[in-house]
Amino acid sequence: MKPVRITVLRKQLYEDIAERYLTDYPDVACDFFQEGDSFLYTGGAEMPQGFCPWAWIDIYSRVAALSAGGTYTPWQRWDGVNIVCCIDGVRPVSFLLEAVEA
Repeated sequence: MKPVRITVLRKQLYEDIAERYLTDYPDVACDFFQEGDSFLYTGGAEMPQGFCPWAWIDIYSRVAALSAGGTYTPWQRWDGVNIVCCIDGVRPVSFLLEAVEA
């Protein structure tokens, strides 16, 4: 199993959707992560320290696949790399996943 680096690429806020559908919302993108934050997955089902539990549920299967040697080519440009996001439809966060050599 390879460790996988998880890096926060981008945070979004869809204000028009939030205004229309949510009863109350902070008018900021996800306040859990900052762009550039980086975490290291080292195996098992254990979430990296300080990671958002909701986002972890969303991306874990892709992290585990890369850790086990899976690839997302030809959809991704390089082996051992994948771009994923949490499924928050109002404040999504995009992550870069990179399998790293131990």
